[in-house]
Amino acid sequence: MLATVLISCALVGLWLTGSANSSLVNVRCADVGDFVRAEAKVSIKGILANIGADGSKVQGAPAGVVVASPSRSDPDCELRASAAFLALLTDVWLVSLLVERFIVHGDKSLQPKIEQYLAAQAQLQGVSNPSGGPDSGGLGEPKFHVNLTAFTGAWGRPQRDGPPLRATALTLYANWLLDHGSTVDKVWPVVSKDLAYAVQYWNRTGFDLWEEVNGSSFFTLAATHRALVEGAALARRLGKACPSCESSAGQVLCFLQSFWSNGYVDSNINVDDGRTGKDANSIISSIHTFDPRSSCTDSTFQPCSARALANHKAVIDSFRSIYQVNKGKIAGQAAAVGRYKEDVYYKGNPWYLCTLAAAEQLYDAVIQWQTLGSIVVTSVSLPFFKDLLPTIATGTYARGSDSFTSIIKAVRAYADDFISVVQHYTPPDGSLAEQYDRNTGTPLSAVHLTWSYAAFISATDRRAGILPPSWGETRFNKPPSACRPAPRCDAAMTFSVRVTTVPGENIFLTGALAELKNWSPTDAIPLSASQYTADNPVWTVTVQVPAATHFEYKYILKKSDGSLVWMSDPNNSGVSSSTCGSRGSFDDYWR
Repeated sequence: MLATVLISCALVGLWLTGSANSSLVNVRCADVGDFVRAEAKVSIKGILANIGADGSKVQGAPAGVVVASPSRSDPDCELRASAAFLALLTDVWLVSLLVERFIVHGDKSLQPKIEQYLAAQAQLQGVSNPSGGPDSGGLGEPKFHVNLTAFTGAWGRPQRDGPPLRATALTLYANWLLDHGSTVDKVWPVVSKDLAYAVQYWNRTGFDLWEEVNGSSFFTLAATHRALVEGAALARRLGKACPSCESSAGQVLCFLQSFWSNGYVDSNINVDDGRTGKDANSIISSIHTFDPRSSCTDSTFQPCSARALANHKAVIDSFRSIYQVNKGKIAGQAAAVGRYKEDVYYKGNPWYLCTLAAAEQLYDAVIQWQTLGSIVVTSVSLPFFKDLLPTIATGTYARGSDSFTSIIKAVRAYADDFISVVQHYTPPDGSLAEQYDRNTGTPLSAVHLTWSYAAFISATDRRAGILPPSWGETRFNKPPSACRPAPRCDAAMTFSVRVTTVPGENIFLTGALAELKNWSPTDAIPLSASQYTADNPVWTVTVQVPAATHFEYKYILKKSDGSLVWMSDPNNSGVSSSTCGSRGSFDDYWR
């Protein structure tokens, strides 16, 4: 069974030398190091195979398009990019890995792909889509067809992490170009549009990393803070304007502190999602914002910070009792890690990328402690450390002490054990799907997931001590003394719908904005019948909504007995007026 078969050690020679004469022998590799060396080769090939135009698994994809998975069935397109063969904009953050690999490893073969990606993203920024137009929120669209046309089906949109993630990837590339005497004439226009989007929309709700919850997302805000900090620095270097980038970065960092609650990160707030908030996206956030020059800063949730370590324990422990594959895995032992314990997608399973993220945060922490030359154990992080070293106490442990050495050894071994969990559920050919079954460990869902491969490369690079460039965390890790909300820029939009009703019936409005109650029929906004006549049966309401924003909405008829009748599909859609304080209207007829 795939769940218990590991990549063959005999394959190491095949992958490292390319020899076609090596045979496949399904035996367990001797140690995690052998697995890492073999799987790293598979993973980098897996990433490149999913990038157009010459990716072997995505034939027909244009140059520079990163495809989430080549899967065309199970899951279908309603659950994941598959049957319609789609590319998810969320996967732009994976390009940071290729840019980093190009810069740090000196792999010059990647530069043409980065340039092709840049051209594809510049084109996508101009595509109008269900999230809006190029200047009315369209950059927050998470999903496009591979041919770079808009995907108009139902989806969790907008997703506001795409622009800052793309800005981060391309800022890394822009700085490399400048360091090597090249121009950034093609890069800066793309970056500047993404930064402008981040400044305008950071304080608005949107869908989270998993494209399921519409609220305020920790991951989105953490990615936005980093992008604005490094984007502002790039603008200064170029002598360009980056309006409100630094001031917005400070307010984003201030807002980020509100996600810390009860000893862990509540990953989605300003939404009643029925979850604890213990979510692997908080661990992914820490590794995305890892800066090798940083101290163990709590405010930016650096991997070695007390908050990030306490959160690591809280998230990992939440999966110990719900997966059969974790049976007997006590606190302090590596476990299979999923997205969040309430997950129902494919009945909720561990994900390769989440398990790898758990390892990567620990490798990052080790790097930071070794750079700093000391480890500080606080009352917040103490439970994390006591799982590994039961006799540890709060205090500062300097390099050269037995305690410092013991902590480094224990944390690194803990990280290696998460890699071993992935090793245990990786099939013989090294392919990494999206998930592995919670009971049997069998790979599930989207095959050859680009993100899974990238997570493996990223985690094992950190294991090898390969560092990303600093993004400037040390210059911008102190939140302002007081948070202030971003100034609102709203438009007063009047919604009118003509529908004949009888006494006791009422009309309500809801839609894909927090101001429209996020599709909640319970909280839907009542319309007024004050202008209703037999000849003109109109119901109206005026709502303050964000200006220059594309959104979908729909009306609901509530009968006197409490039953609901939704207006028939499709959803209505429109764009609010473009300037602050402006007015506009939508005139509809009931279907």
